[in-house]
Amino acid sequence: MNLNEWISKNTFHHAQFWDIKQLIEDKEKQGLTISLCLPTLNEEKTIGKEIILFKSELMDRYPLLDEIAVIDSGSTDQTREIAAAYGADVYLSADILPQYGEKKGKGENLWKAVYQLKGDIICYVDADIANIHPRFAYGLIAPLIYNEPMKYVKAFYDRPLAFSQGIRPSGGGRVTEILVRPLFSLFFPDLTGLIQPLSGEYAVRREVLESIPFPIGYGVETSHILDVYKKWGMEAFGQTDLDQRVHRNQSTLSLGKMAFGILRAFLARAKDMGVDVDMNKLSSIMRQFQAQDEKYQQVEHEIVEEERPPMITLPEYREKFGRD
Repeated sequence: MNLNEWISKNTFHHAQFWDIKQLIEDKEKQGLTISLCLPTLNEEKTIGKEIILFKSELMDRYPLLDEIAVIDSGSTDQTREIAAAYGADVYLSADILPQYGEKKGKGENLWKAVYQLKGDIICYVDADIANIHPRFAYGLIAPLIYNEPMKYVKAFYDRPLAFSQGIRPSGGGRVTEILVRPLFSLFFPDLTGLIQPLSGEYAVRREVLESIPFPIGYGVETSHILDVYKKWGMEAFGQTDLDQRVHRNQSTLSLGKMAFGILRAFLARAKDMGVDVDMNKLSSIMRQFQAQDEKYQQVEHEIVEEERPPMITLPEYREKFGRD
C-alpha cells in the first residue's frame, strides 16, 4: 500500500462515528472494556468541564466508557479535588507502583495508567482543552472497534482535509512542522502520513501499550510512533479529524526544550532502526538565552529522556492482568 492509499483508508472524520449506539453494540459484541485517561498537572480551570461532559455523555447517556480516570503528577491547585467531586477516579502518579520510584513528566502518567486502568483500549485526552466535546473520545475509539488490525489512533484538528473550504496549508503544530515532519521525511517517509504525530489525544490497544517503553518526558509520542511502526507497520495506525482544538499555547522557549527532548528520543529510536547514531556522544544540555536588564544570560537545561520499560516486563503487571 502506498502512502496515498494509506491516507485514504486510515484517515477518518469524527462525523463518520455519529451513531454511538451502534458503536456501543459493536464494543459489547467484542467484549471490550474502554478506559479514558486524563493526565493532569494543575488543570483546575478545565478538568471539571471535561469530566462532566465525558461522564454525562459517554458513561451515563451512552455507556461507551467503562471508567474515567485522572492520573495526576502532583498538582498544587484544586485539580484532584475537582476531578473527584465530578465523579472521576483520581490517582496520584507517585502512588502507583511506588516501588519503581517517582519521575516527573507526562510520559510517566501515561505509563502508570497502563497498570492502573482496566481497559482493553485506553484513550488518552489532554486536560487543558477549552472546546471539549465527546468526539475527542469516540472519534478515536471508534476506528479501533471497527478495524481489528488497527492498534493506535491519533487525533488531528482544525479541519485540514476536504471538510475545509479552499486550499490552505494544514498539519501539526510548530514543533511537528519544524522538527518532526522533516525528520520523518528524511528517515521514515511512511510516517509523514500522520498529520499531527504529536497530538496529545490518541486511543491505543492494551497489547500495544504494555509492550513498548515510555519516555517520561517530551519524547513519548514520537517514540511511541516509531516503536509501533517498527513492530506493526503503518497498518497499525489510524487518525481522526476532530475539527478544532482550543487550548493554551506554549512559549517559544518551552517549545525549544520540547524539540530538544524529542530529537534525543528520535535519535535513540532511529539507531535501533538502522540510522547510525552514537547517543553517548550527544550532549544532554539544551542552552537558551534570557535577558535581564541590559544583559543576556545563557540558561542551561539538562533534558534526559529517561524511559520506563514495557509494562509487560513488570512482575506486578503480569500478575494483575494474568500475563504468563
